[in-house]
Amino acid sequence: MTKITETALRDAHQSLFATRMRTDDIVKAAPILDKVGYASLEAWGGATFDACLRFLAEDPWERLRAVKAAAPNTPIQMLLRGQNLVGYRNYADDVVDFFVEVAAKNGVDVFRVFDALNDTRNMMRPLQAVKKAGKHAQGTLSYTTSPVHTTEKFVAQARDLKELDCDSICIKDMSGVIMPKTAYDLVKAIKKEVGLPVVLHSHCTAGTAAMAYYAAAEAGVDVVDCAISPISGGTAQPPTESMAYALQGTDADSGIDFDALAEATEFFKDVRERYNSLIDPISERVDTRVLTYQVPGGMLSNLLSQLKAQGKLDKLEEVLAEVPNVRKDCGYPPLVTPTSQIVGVQAVFNVLMGRYKVVGNETKNLIRGGYGKTPAPIDPEFQKSILKGMDIIEGRAADSLEPELDKLKQEFEPTGLVKTDEDLLTLAMNPAVGKDFLSGKIEAEKAPWLK
Repeated sequence: MTKITETALRDAHQSLFATRMRTDDIVKAAPILDKVGYASLEAWGGATFDACLRFLAEDPWERLRAVKAAAPNTPIQMLLRGQNLVGYRNYADDVVDFFVEVAAKNGVDVFRVFDALNDTRNMMRPLQAVKKAGKHAQGTLSYTTSPVHTTEKFVAQARDLKELDCDSICIKDMSGVIMPKTAYDLVKAIKKEVGLPVVLHSHCTAGTAAMAYYAAAEAGVDVVDCAISPISGGTAQPPTESMAYALQGTDADSGIDFDALAEATEFFKDVRERYNSLIDPISERVDTRVLTYQVPGGMLSNLLSQLKAQGKLDKLEEVLAEVPNVRKDCGYPPLVTPTSQIVGVQAVFNVLMGRYKVVGNETKNLIRGGYGKTPAPIDPEFQKSILKGMDIIEGRAADSLEPELDKLKQEFEPTGLVKTDEDLLTLAMNPAVGKDFLSGKIEAEKAPWLK
């Protein structure tokens, strides 16, 4: 049996609507989706935490509680950026422990924990916290292709994750570059060598994700991530309905309730209509260039907005061509938050200003080991030219961080903004946006259907 995780409440609208689906729509959808028979509903984490606050003036914790109450029969899943949590830097271990504890209490059942560099040291503490909270710990392989990424290495990483007491393994193909044969071989190998349930997550950017899913199902994959058809395809996931019908009657039958699924489809047709103005046509096209550039949908959106802001949209092709070069220089990191943003911004700098004439602080931090160990060693001469005497971090990145929780309390509690544990964590994830939100200074963007 291959079950389906529904991504409509998180990754699908993050990929197509710039993470703008509002809590009201999400909560209305939840009881409908709850009847379908999904493995889980991915409804939290990733960019949703920041977007809730920054653009919608909504409390992400309230959203989580409301979704959990509205869909009591289906596990609620979140995407956790390892030691980065839902932020953009490494947090101290005490903050990691506290965040996971509070998220679990608010309704997260399945924690998909990944690291942008596949450095399992950065996944260790959050996975331990998930197990302590009594929730499902899903260790993640950030899938990518490069001269140093092989099936054997991914299987070895899966074994490392099993040793960290993970309950399942997710192959997270954030760029949509996994091919059907590779999906089959990788799932088969992990199932044989590691013996844990395996989930496959991909995107339709290259147009091959559904084929990869079917091949994975034939290899015995336990779950595939899909998006309800009105908000599927392009930079989102393959359509739930298509995959459920394709698997119906096979050994991998998903067990989906098709009547309930049809009701969900009708609901999301209206959602799609109302949010349609937010969808960039580029994000809906099949673009096989991703197989060369490996630029995921969110990263492409960022590159487009950066170049538009500077009146340099004509440089997009040059920037896309520079991305693989920067990636190689930086040790072939998978392109997923935050490394996708780091590599993308540096590629823009290189094209507009000259190669490494301007180097972002985040690029320097990546090159010095501040985010963890890169998949391939970085050339020492290049490293030296970029860092100009900065120290190199060899150990687990978070080991250099002092405990933060008490300091955060001392900093924020006197402001009067902290009324709950959730408020403190909101401020910890993004102090500037958190302060503005909790003090009522953020106004929600006008709804797209009212423009």
